[in-house]
Amino acid sequence: MSGPRRQPGPAGPGRLRVVPGGHRGRDRLYVSAPDGRTVAWYDREAARVHLLAEDERADVLEALGPFLAGPVAVGPPPVPTPADLARLSLHPDDDLAPNRPGEALLVALDRDPVPAHRLRPDPRRRALTAERAAGEALDRLEGVGWRVLHSVPLPGGDRIHHLVIGPGGLFAVHCLYARKQRVRVADPAVVLGRQEPEPVLRRVRAAADRASHALTAEVHPLLALTGPADLRVTAPPRGVRILQDSDLGDLARLGGILKPADVEALHAMARDRRTWTRV
Repeated sequence: MSGPRRQPGPAGPGRLRVVPGGHRGRDRLYVSAPDGRTVAWYDREAARVHLLAEDERADVLEALGPFLAGPVAVGPPPVPTPADLARLSLHPDDDLAPNRPGEALLVALDRDPVPAHRLRPDPRRRALTAERAAGEALDRLEGVGWRVLHSVPLPGGDRIHHLVIGPGGLFAVHCLYARKQRVRVADPAVVLGRQEPEPVLRRVRAAADRASHALTAEVHPLLALTGPADLRVTAPPRGVRILQDSDLGDLARLGGILKPADVEALHAMARDRRTWTRV
């Protein structure tokens, strides 16, 4: 049971200090010694106090007392999993987890902005809108056991818009801006409105195949369409799932493929930039 949200502060003169924090979206209170050393943390959601030093138990509970409500479990922190150890050893420059949806496009637009006098809209802006819409929908899956990486770079300048790992398997998501346009799919071509057909599904499959090679696990291709006015598919495309960005939450219904430990292990591998350098 979570405690009331009071302003953390010192536990007393020369004693322990309680400061707020978070980890993987979980609300925590950290208990620190005067020298800055963390001696415990309180996980509000799990109602558990994790002790790093058993001899500090009494002082930790005294410091946390004003923030606890109801019974709490007290004990040592969980043993780190192989995925935790891999994450801790990963250099920040090689960690893809902090990437925002459309990270590569944001960097490109910052380095090479569109001239103010240009009349036609920059297609990168529409692509960014599509990646952000899909990314926001996919990020919500993290609350039900999924992990998501955005803008995964591939050799040759290509990238995977979003990589999704969860109980229902792995998906390489390619985003396509289709706002208020009719979409026609005739494998491998995709037609937006009156534009010329483009072999989009071929590119979607190629990205998933490269991800499968990098992760040594089956990765399914998925095309995410942003706001189409109409969607018609002449025949079910080979191996490619097609969803509107508003329906990406349906992935949460899938399961029975990966266990939580497998999800974390694959996520730890996928977030390492070095995993993708030879595909």
